[in-house]
Amino acid sequence: MDNDYIAILTPAEEGTDAKFPTLTDPLYAMGMRVHYASGTLSLFGTENMSTLSLPGGGILIGHLFTQDGIAVHDGAGFPRLSTPAQIQKHILENYWGSYLIIQPDTRDPGGFTMTRAPSAAGNLPCIWSIRDGAGFLTSDVSLAIRALLYRKQINWDFIAHRLRYPDIKTERTGFAELVELLPGCSLRTSGSKVSVQQAWSPWDFVAREHRYRDLHDAADQIRHAVESAVHAWTGMDRSILLELSGGLDSSIVAACLRNRHARVICCNLVTPVPGVDERQYARQMARKLGVELHTERLGFDKARFDFTPSPDSVAPTMGPLQYVVDKAMETAAEYHGTTAYYTGGGGDSVFCYLRTAAPSTDAWRAHRFGTAITAVRDLASLHQCTFWKAGRFTLSKLRRPPQSPVHQDPAFLAPGSAYVEPEAHPWFAAPMNALPGDRERIFDLAGNQLFESQAARGYRRPLRFPLLSQPVMEACLRAPSWMWIAGGRNRAVARTAFSDLLPADVLNRQSKATYMSYLGAIYERNKHQIEDFLLSGRLRSQGLLDTCAISSFVSKPLPPRDRTFLRMFDLCMVENWVRHQH
Repeated sequence: MDNDYIAILTPAEEGTDAKFPTLTDPLYAMGMRVHYASGTLSLFGTENMSTLSLPGGGILIGHLFTQDGIAVHDGAGFPRLSTPAQIQKHILENYWGSYLIIQPDTRDPGGFTMTRAPSAAGNLPCIWSIRDGAGFLTSDVSLAIRALLYRKQINWDFIAHRLRYPDIKTERTGFAELVELLPGCSLRTSGSKVSVQQAWSPWDFVAREHRYRDLHDAADQIRHAVESAVHAWTGMDRSILLELSGGLDSSIVAACLRNRHARVICCNLVTPVPGVDERQYARQMARKLGVELHTERLGFDKARFDFTPSPDSVAPTMGPLQYVVDKAMETAAEYHGTTAYYTGGGGDSVFCYLRTAAPSTDAWRAHRFGTAITAVRDLASLHQCTFWKAGRFTLSKLRRPPQSPVHQDPAFLAPGSAYVEPEAHPWFAAPMNALPGDRERIFDLAGNQLFESQAARGYRRPLRFPLLSQPVMEACLRAPSWMWIAGGRNRAVARTAFSDLLPADVLNRQSKATYMSYLGAIYERNKHQIEDFLLSGRLRSQGLLDTCAISSFVSKPLPPRDRTFLRMFDLCMVENWVRHQH
């Protein structure tokens, strides 16, 4: 990728050449060159890597935009700020993008602070391994491996955690002594000491003093944020392959691509079984853009359980569905010659698509009586139940203690395996007075960081998630949860914001496509291969699987509407990743 980098840290008394004498040649052979050097840190990157010099001797890797989506190419316009912390704060509050900031500590010679952008929407990871003042930070672990800075060793504690808590994104990776710097976090090094802290928090934007008071004001601000984010990214890409499902989220991204200089190709995915065919909606949106809708078919024979993960993969994230979608989109990108992928992924979380009574509960706890009554009425309309039933659900949620964001899944795990303590995501630290709806949507946002790295196609071309860009997240968080069900419509603020740009059928659509029938058919066709795959694998040899439970489940017909088989796919995903880490 254009912005691949690796930063090397050495102890103060040793230079890079002394600590890593065989380092320079392999990095140069990979097309890397030195872009920055300060004290104990040397930064190597691709020839065309985007960088920005910062006040105080720091550097920014990646892309930086103003709040209006204008690319920043020169740090000379920054105000004169005296400390790295002030510069960091200024960037986080006034700019956004996909970047990593590296700043030398002016008060601690040899100390550095590295800050990752609050959103992973633009696909610039930061993986690090630092010990006794020496180590590296990189966007791609394969760079460190090829430079002989790191040798793969599976972190079985992480694997056990991943199996039991499949929905939690953690800073730990599937490799020993390899850590991910999560979005919005800062890593500080000082001699042999290393610490990580949160630099940006979504909780700041749901505070009472930051809430929108009027739905139309919220819609205006959210539309500006989404349009600015999409326009900013299109300035980076010559041609775009948009995964246009026909749902609300991808259609909003499509609407923002109108009249852009980049060439736009719209691609829709269909399966041999009902549930996913949304072409009637996607065609209307493509017609609005003035482009043809292209279709890729996801056949049963294309689903795989045993495949080679992406070279930059540091954890199991890609299952059979992600694999077949990935291959279909890559085929389309090759055929049409596009340079970047765009998706509406993350829209449900950003646009507060909650399926509980949390929005009306929030209104009761945070607002006046009239607003709360309206929210209950909207909840009843949304779920097509009586006002009194919606009221009972609201009252029940008001009385219950806050739900934990941590949910374990022990299905098919060895009953004798040791209990694994859950590791919390930084965004799970909710304030004491946090509203239920705010808790649910921020926990969902944290979960999105799992799928941002699911697609191997992002290794070859940038994979953009415009709806997960920082200004979009911030604007949407400021809209209270009860606004998002106004009029009995889910994602109501987003619908209001883009009502003039979407076809009526898309704007008013309440249904959502599902891959469940397709996945169920894949399971039925492959369940005995799945059983063999799991029972002959490394998870079993580590004593992590309940082999009897797996065999018993596979031997029986799949009950109607039973989704337990999805757990099998999850286990296969982990097993496949582990098998390929030699």
